Amino acid sequence: MKRQDFFYDLPQELIAQEPIEPRDHSRLLVLDRATGQRADRHFYDILDYLREGDCLILNDSRVLPARLYGHRKGSGGAVELLLLSQKSGDVWEVLAGPGKKAKPGNVLEFGDGLLEAEVLEVTPEGNRLVKFSYDGNFYNLLETVGQMPLPHYITHELQDKERYQTVYSREVGSAAAPTAGLHFTPELLQKLRDKGVNIGCVTLHVGLGTFRPVKAEEITDHKMHSEHYELSAETADLINHTRAAGGRVFAVGTTSCRTLESVGLTDGKVLPAEGWTDIFLYPGCRFQVLDGLITNFHLPESTLIMLVSAFAGYELTMDTYRYAVQQQYRFFSFGDAMLIV
Repeated sequence: MKRQDFFYDLPQELIAQEPIEPRDHSRLLVLDRATGQRADRHFYDILDYLREGDCLILNDSRVLPARLYGHRKGSGGAVELLLLSQKSGDVWEVLAGPGKKAKPGNVLEFGDGLLEAEVLEVTPEGNRLVKFSYDGNFYNLLETVGQMPLPHYITHELQDKERYQTVYSREVGSAAAPTAGLHFTPELLQKLRDKGVNIGCVTLHVGLGTFRPVKAEEITDHKMHSEHYELSAETADLINHTRAAGGRVFAVGTTSCRTLESVGLTDGKVLPAEGWTDIFLYPGCRFQVLDGLITNFHLPESTLIMLVSAFAGYELTMDTYRYAVQQQYRFFSFGDAMLIV
């Protein structure tokens, strides 16, 4: 299939700039894969679609406040860093701008000197390796001096950093939020538990590659980015027991989906695992584990809309996206959600 097969027209005003309050009052488009029927609901209505004995798998990764604004020590020239990945100890690979302010040997200051970074080298891709120095806990300092690395299509300033975190985020390491989970509140999760829906967690640290556009004309020529995941024995047991008892497995977000399908066996069972996945799901791929998917509305021609098309079917997915535009659903990270059953 061609990249342009996954294009759809999206008016700029439908790109959500701010999250809905309360979280679970966003709209929910329910799509039945078997019948093609759609229903326009609200996210809190998800209680009507999950049954006792089903399980819901969340991604508990937490976003790093990974964007740092500071200056070069001595000259005072403004500089910006975006943390990409931890290499060892206090050494990180980062995006830096402007590059002339981040040459090897330069020392950069952030938060009035609370955090310093020495530029060690320039990578072949043009990124920088920097070594941080500080007093105290690095991640606590990031919460103080760092900013959330919001996607480029969100131009409004985020007033509350926690609105770009899920209420169940725990494991720090993502460069972007697993946004399908932003709709859940602690109260809604408790109502699901009270109904007999079992809830488990995986961890997949979302990389900036999730926003990387597909440039290849043939989608099978696209090289997928790699992300680190972990699936515990407890969650694996929950999934296997759910399937054995006739319950359904729902993934919250494409990140949970990619984790489960990376470790899924041909009989639908999963085993505990930890590692890196570059799984690319597109129409024609078979799903081994999932029975349902909760997801936001994704960018045209992205790997994420290709994943949704693989799960729900290409024609049905693209028709549903056109319907969502007509009904003025809110799109992307702070937008509305879709439940596919």
